Order: sequence, then structure tokens, then C-alpha cells
Amino acid sequence: MDFRPARPRRRPAEAIVPMINVVFLLLIFFLMTARIAPPAPFEITPPLASGGEPATEKVSLFLSADASPSYGGASGAAAWQALAERPDDAAPLLIRADAELPAATLAQVLKRLAGLGIASVMLTTRPR
Repeated sequence: MDFRPARPRRRPAEAIVPMINVVFLLLIFFLMTARIAPPAPFEITPPLASGGEPATEKVSLFLSADASPSYGGASGAAAWQALAERPDDAAPLLIRADAELPAATLAQVLKRLAGLGIASVMLTTRPR
């Protein structure tokens, strides 16, 4: 017989490694499924309008209040060149114009886009 005093049992250490694995898997999942939008090349305030559908196009033509264009990371004349190289079967071109842009200037931009072969465009607005 063993008459030595019984050693108190220590609680087993909690396994934290599986929890860390789950956290990292969730982090990877959210990073892989997130849609990261590129920042706008300059600050614009879209015009007010009612109705319409939300825009889904990723690459947009940005027009500032002074009509300087930006498309796909290119600005100025390079933006017009990038628009000329846009495929014909692409989705309608999404235009993000500033509310301060005069309508006559926007009409000239639309005419220039038609000259490049882009006939289908959508203008982004903000709800009233």
C-alpha cells in the first residue's frame, strides 16, 4: 500500500492553438471574399436624382468639376487613350461626374465618348 499523500491534480492547460487556427481561417476567408475598391482619383459630389439602380461597374470614368477625366488609373489625355482601348463588348461605361460639372460640358464629354465608340453609358447620382 502506498501511504504517501496524493498529489493534487493540476488542471490540464487549455488548448488555445485550435482557437488561433479558427481565427486565422476566418481572417483569410474575409480577406479573400472582400471587394476592395480602388480609391477615387479626386473628390466628387454626384448630382442628386431619384430612382435608378445601384452601379456595379468596377472601373469608372471620373469627371471633376473642371472636366478633367480619370479612367483606370490614368488621368488627362492618358484617360482618353485608355477609354479608346476599352473593349467594345464591355458593360456600359459608368460615369462619376461632379455635381458642379456644367451639363454642356458633360454633353461634350458624351459626344467625345461616342466618337470613341462608347455608346452605352450610365451616370452615377445620389438619392434625394
